[in-house]
Amino acid sequence: MSGRRRKRLAGLVARRILIFALLAMLLQVAQIFARYWFDDAELGYILVERETAAIAASIHRVAGALKIDPAAPVLHRYSGIADEADEAGFAHDDANLADHLPPATFVRIATEDGQSVYSNCGEECQEHFLPALDNTPDFWQRTIEPGKPLSVAGGRAFVIDGERVIVDVAVLHDPDDFLASILTGEIIDHMLVPMGLMLALTIGATILSISAALRPVTAAARAADAIDPRSPSPLAIDDAMPAEIVGLVEAINRLFARTAEMVSAQKVFSAAVAHEIRTPLAVLRLELDRIADPRARRAEADIERLSHILEQLTALARLDVVDDAAFVSTDLADLAADVVSDMAPLVIDRGASIAFEGDGPVRVRLVPSLIQNVVRNLIENCLKHAGRGVDIVVAVGEDGSLTVADNGSGFVPCEVQGEFGRVKASGSLGLGLTIVERIAKLHDAALSIRSRPGEGCRVHFAFAHL
Repeated sequence: MSGRRRKRLAGLVARRILIFALLAMLLQVAQIFARYWFDDAELGYILVERETAAIAASIHRVAGALKIDPAAPVLHRYSGIADEADEAGFAHDDANLADHLPPATFVRIATEDGQSVYSNCGEECQEHFLPALDNTPDFWQRTIEPGKPLSVAGGRAFVIDGERVIVDVAVLHDPDDFLASILTGEIIDHMLVPMGLMLALTIGATILSISAALRPVTAAARAADAIDPRSPSPLAIDDAMPAEIVGLVEAINRLFARTAEMVSAQKVFSAAVAHEIRTPLAVLRLELDRIADPRARRAEADIERLSHILEQLTALARLDVVDDAAFVSTDLADLAADVVSDMAPLVIDRGASIAFEGDGPVRVRLVPSLIQNVVRNLIENCLKHAGRGVDIVVAVGEDGSLTVADNGSGFVPCEVQGEFGRVKASGSLGLGLTIVERIAKLHDAALSIRSRPGEGCRVHFAFAHL
């Protein structure tokens, strides 16, 4: 997985739903605005309905009579309320009310029997409102002047404390910007509230649905990540998986099967190479032994190097086909001591010394042949880089660690890391440390290499599985 944080599918889908929902809301705002802007009758109806309801809410019975409460915010839009409030016996701030007295808004409140509760108009009431009738309609409305700003009059009947009250209002040229208030209220009522609820439910349902649909995919990803490449097993197909995901899992299982076939073929190839090439080289070495010529000795040295490289390449190839069954609990101290015993004649023949340090058995889960290869490779590296007179120490700790160290001149690590190993400055392949690193990774072991010119070399293996 790359370092960049990947976006989740649910988040991407929710974000796109939100974008398209906002676009739909903008279009709906335009539709609502156009619908009401060009319908003066509907705007007038809403204005009369809202204003009469707000005024009726400020009427209460005081001392047995219906009175209007001047503290209601809606009354500040109507002129003449200060004087009427004094007559009703309510306390108020005359100066504050006078600052909010628009000249072209009128109201008349009367009971069904014609008794006036409040009025801020004289002749205007006769001009704009219905005359006193025995049977006043529950609602009426008329347009005073068409177009914008709004000029409309209307009335509505309410039952307050058991008494029928008629509230009439008239607005001339919209002095209090009723139009903006109406449009805003209609947008909120018809769009923002229902669309907001629908959007929240849609996004929530989408996230839950996607999360539920991808839950088997997440489980399959965890199962794929836990598969041992040495013995891969097919991923299980859950009944809850969508059909598209089932196809992907089946393709991954087919890929695992082909990979297993390739690994098996590689295993056969490695064994064939080792068998087919070692035998001719051994025969060639025997024939060269019979030739007493310096050139034959140089050819033997070349064959020795070729055999060593062949062995390392074969060992490197076989690391990819190690089965999980090859890992067994082994006494690491005993295994390392056997390798030291086998390598001692070679070490002494090269003019060096070797010692083993270990306190009792240390059981570690490992592949014995590979760890033997590690110890052998590290000892050969010590001889190759440190030369004659070097002291080599192979130590096994109680914590399951393996250390191979020398007191030689040390070495400079190979310059270039290639596909098959390191390329030395001389141009030859340096596969020894590459094999050691691959074996360490195969055993989940921590590997540390310390080598400085003049200070010797120390390679430390810390096994994780004891």
